[in-house]
Amino acid sequence: MHLFLMLIILGGAIALRKSWQRNLQNWHDRWQAALFTFSLPPLLFLTTAIAIVCMGDRGMMIGMETGHLSYYLAIAYLIFAAIACLKLFGDGKNSLDTIRSYPQITLPINEKNVEKNIRARLLEDSGLYSAQIGFLEPELVVSQGLLETLDTEHLQAVLSHEQAHLYYRDTFLFFWLGWLRRITFWLPTTEVLWEELLALRELRADRFACQQIDGLVLAESLLLTVSAPFHEFTPLSAEFNRPCPSDRLQERVDAILDEPDRNIEFNWIDWIGLAIALLPLIFIPLHY
Repeated sequence: MHLFLMLIILGGAIALRKSWQRNLQNWHDRWQAALFTFSLPPLLFLTTAIAIVCMGDRGMMIGMETGHLSYYLAIAYLIFAAIACLKLFGDGKNSLDTIRSYPQITLPINEKNVEKNIRARLLEDSGLYSAQIGFLEPELVVSQGLLETLDTEHLQAVLSHEQAHLYYRDTFLFFWLGWLRRITFWLPTTEVLWEELLALRELRADRFACQQIDGLVLAESLLLTVSAPFHEFTPLSAEFNRPCPSDRLQERVDAILDEPDRNIEFNWIDWIGLAIALLPLIFIPLHY
């Protein structure tokens, strides 16, 4: 019976991924659809595996006998998920330790007409690079080339974008989404949905920055930096000039230059639908 439950979950996950379509006009609807379709299958796999392990490899469920195969498959999947999480965290920590060895500098930023200073790590590289890197308390990293190439106005635009990633805790959120990506890499559209979520993350940060600075300046900053060499330090990062296909870049520029009152705020309500992932746990009392 447990194996039958696993097959039902697998079939439902594949059907859900196949049903996803990107052609939604509203940013918020796109975020909800991508987040739900991307996250629900791995969460269902995890809760199903937990339920099966809790029920054990002996007994009956709904009048059908349980078996050893599904029990050991569930244990194997949970071990695989745990190893993937530890590896992802270890890679991120190693990169963060390296970044914290860089010299620390102070940069001025204007937020809602209030001048303040923010701390950043200086990457001694001629390329144009900026990113928030870390977990709960990420570090801002900027390259020497970025500081030397951009004037004050365009640098302010880049810093405002990076402050948006800090405000929305994007590095924390996308660490866990990246983990879900790793444990379901074999499902259809995993990479397509991942890129969609990354694109929407940058759109959100751009719109946040446009509340602080002129959108045209931000668009110019993006075009100036997007062709620069890209440094990918860690999965715990949110970069201003992350490489993207030309159509994604055009979409991002168009969104920056669009009307400033477009709302793409994402909040906890977006996660309510993922409560469906808890459904496999209701089968535990049915096991005897």
